[in-house]
Amino acid sequence: MRYVTTTKSTLAAGPVLAPVLSAAIALVMGLLMGLGPGKVRAEEAPPLKGLLKDNFILLDQPAPAPEAPGVTDASGGRVGLADFRGQVVLVNFWATWCAPCVHEMPSLDRLQARLGSEGLLVMAVSQDRKGLAAAEPFYREQGLDNLEIFLDPKGDFARAMGVAGLPTTLLLDDQGRIVGALEGPLEWDGPEAVELIRFYLARRPTAGQPATEEG
Repeated sequence: MRYVTTTKSTLAAGPVLAPVLSAAIALVMGLLMGLGPGKVRAEEAPPLKGLLKDNFILLDQPAPAPEAPGVTDASGGRVGLADFRGQVVLVNFWATWCAPCVHEMPSLDRLQARLGSEGLLVMAVSQDRKGLAAAEPFYREQGLDNLEIFLDPKGDFARAMGVAGLPTTLLLDDQGRIVGALEGPLEWDGPEAVELIRFYLARRPTAGQPATEEG
């Protein structure tokens, strides 16, 4: 698997994600996985500003995430995307040997700290073959205190999602549907990224509802 040094979305062919992203471009001609273009009023369109405007591939209609094997968490348990239904999930594929990944990881950590309480989960999935032995010291050295560790040492999850380059990041809404993707690094806690993610956080059924005590 290669790593990407530009924010341009130049994803090579993959079994699932690449066709989805190619279909996003085909939406200009009215196609997306057999669906017509979404009827989205201008005021409801997700905001794409700055680098996201030219590099984030936004699907005109959210696409169901493919069935994929789970990943391993730091305790050795298996988790999958279905476990996070109800949250907006930013799935980031990275590795310690990927220089652009290393550069953007602190911004993902800050993003989780900022928006976690609003319903965001940053799911940073390590592609290191050494698994926890590689990821855990890296988290410790970088001071990544807000990100959970997710491991995909054999790349099964990444292949199922069609990932061909690192870093690659997918944004899923609270229903577990892919709304868009970016290949390449980004400052994920920058104002443009925060605004985009908050667009989907605000559409969660529980958004804006006050917490209630259980008694």
